[in-house]
Amino acid sequence: MVDLNIPAAPAIEGTTHLHSGKVRDLYRIDAGVHEGRLLMVASDRISAYDFVLDTTIPDKGEILTRMSLWWFEQLGGLVGNHVVSSDVPAEVAGRAVICERLEMFPVECVARGYLTGSGLLDYHRTGQVCGIALPAGLQDGSRLPEPIFTPATKADLGDHDENVDYEAVVEAVGDDAAAELRMLTMEVYDKAHVLARERGIILADTKLEFGRTPAGDTILADEVLTPDSSRFWPAADWQPGRAQASYDKQIVRDWLTGESGWDRHSGEAPPPLPDVVVERTRARYVEAFELLTGERF
Repeated sequence: MVDLNIPAAPAIEGTTHLHSGKVRDLYRIDAGVHEGRLLMVASDRISAYDFVLDTTIPDKGEILTRMSLWWFEQLGGLVGNHVVSSDVPAEVAGRAVICERLEMFPVECVARGYLTGSGLLDYHRTGQVCGIALPAGLQDGSRLPEPIFTPATKADLGDHDENVDYEAVVEAVGDDAAAELRMLTMEVYDKAHVLARERGIILADTKLEFGRTPAGDTILADEVLTPDSSRFWPAADWQPGRAQASYDKQIVRDWLTGESGWDRHSGEAPPPLPDVVVERTRARYVEAFELLTGERF
């Protein structure tokens, strides 16, 4: 397991800090009308190759939060979500939401409409992705005959998620819940893919998290359809057979493994990002937000 060296979460009056991930800090609300609920704060932290970088990306947390809220609204007729309110303490305004406590499913629900990333690696090894056989001759960026459900295990912080087949989901959560998770994941992907395509963006794949309410309903949790959890490609530039331009932190990855001279396999932490990489990365997140939502940031 990699030591991520996540900075200590700031104290927020009236809450108890529970957990920090690569990007988000989670607090329990201890008093008031939302007592017992959770405050989820998106920071400006950015990670790459399982390291949290010392450099932050200005406004990233707010962009992720606003984009998730927009998508939750678009998906409202399809599946519920955990957001109760965006009326949050002033020090985290714009980058946090108050949400319900859920029993989280121990599965990363991934939908893929295009072949790339870990799915491409699996395909090259076996001709399959998560046990699903695919046609021969596909390339990096190829559109799949139809979108597929390719779940992964939820790894401990600092470890890699591991792609698994559908039967592993059944073993983890049972037949009924597995079928529901697959159905909801594919419905969300299908709707989001259409909405993004209308805006000139290809949604290549996305990772979703679901939880169960005390009433037994399965709803979306965490973030949804952001550049941190999804691959968004400019449709006009899409060309199978090569790496695609993307609205995410690929700029950071490329600089780290290229110009910086850092060896990702050395075990050493990555170097700080130069200002130009920070500015270009922020610009890509802003561009994705504005193109998808039609709003100005």
